[in-house]
Amino acid sequence: MRITAIRLDRMRLPLDPPFHAAWDPVPRRSFEATLVRVETDAGVTGYGSGDTMDGFAPFAGLFIGADPLAIASHVRVLESVGFHAGRYWPLEAALWDIAGKVTGVPASVLFGGARDRLPAYASFGAALGPAERAEAAAAAAAAGFRAVKIRIDRRAPAVALEAVRAVRAAAGPDLVILCDLNQWWRMAGDLSAPLDVTAVRKLAADLAPLDVTWLEEPLPGGDLAGMRSLRRVIRVAGGEMARTVPELLAALDAGALDVLQPDVVLSVGMLRTRMVAELALLRGRWFTPHTWTNGLGLLANLHVVCGVGGGPWVEFPWDPPGWTIERRDFFLASPVRVDADGLLRVPSAPGLGAEIDEAAVARWAVSQEELR
Repeated sequence: MRITAIRLDRMRLPLDPPFHAAWDPVPRRSFEATLVRVETDAGVTGYGSGDTMDGFAPFAGLFIGADPLAIASHVRVLESVGFHAGRYWPLEAALWDIAGKVTGVPASVLFGGARDRLPAYASFGAALGPAERAEAAAAAAAAGFRAVKIRIDRRAPAVALEAVRAVRAAAGPDLVILCDLNQWWRMAGDLSAPLDVTAVRKLAADLAPLDVTWLEEPLPGGDLAGMRSLRRVIRVAGGEMARTVPELLAALDAGALDVLQPDVVLSVGMLRTRMVAELALLRGRWFTPHTWTNGLGLLANLHVVCGVGGGPWVEFPWDPPGWTIERRDFFLASPVRVDADGLLRVPSAPGLGAEIDEAAVARWAVSQEELR
């Protein structure tokens, strides 16, 4: 079996009303996604999605004609390309989709098959005030979620702290609350000052009595010593957008993280994430990946975290009305959903288990002229 073509479908879904992501200073008036199709001479096509794949075309020839199941070799090529260009890990996800389809099993089985489901936490994206966030947490609990993640806007941490207090007061002791400062990395062009370690240590000390389970990406990624010091106060999570395995291993070796979160379609890919996850689990750390792309990217992460037996939760982007599963999964035939008990289950279909809505792909297609 050989790879015959790699095709990219670029899409743009208008967002009206816009989505105000806490980590992005610019309101999002559209949601862009790229669908990667890896076609083979055996008639098996794999699908992946996550990062935009901008600038990939000159490198496609490194994969055409190769065996799609030689995934470790393809990962090494992607790492060499990534040094010079972008994050092209959705291509690897499409290869695992092919591998699962050829062998007739869900991709999670190829990663170890430790679990077939995990409790999902509702990952909120907007920075809302106390009353609105308490209402959203109640809605999440009614939808079956037993855990939620609240974003902390570094420009207004006091407001976020009051929102956490309101959620805890309204929800009681049983709801798991996670918090995210989003300070490890920045959106392009965002030069605003981060909260320093002193301010974050005070924030962590205020969150800990509210039984917040972890504080995510509390400091810029280079401040491993600062994150290690924060672990005396609260669990620290991070690594969602780390570019390389050594970056993640350095954080693990430095004792900077309790929870490792590389996103397999944004960070270091599925194969390398499995290695990092297993090392983290052997050292008594948690592995629960970032999943904030779209339903196909979410599924790629689900297969890896369930395959290796990570957890104890998996992230599920959900923050209606601004961020709904229909918006998130707009090019899938069926959105990825949790069940009534708040569990996210591995699809039983082989590969990643996603079905593409070709009409939606065509409807929201973006031309090369529009991308320029």
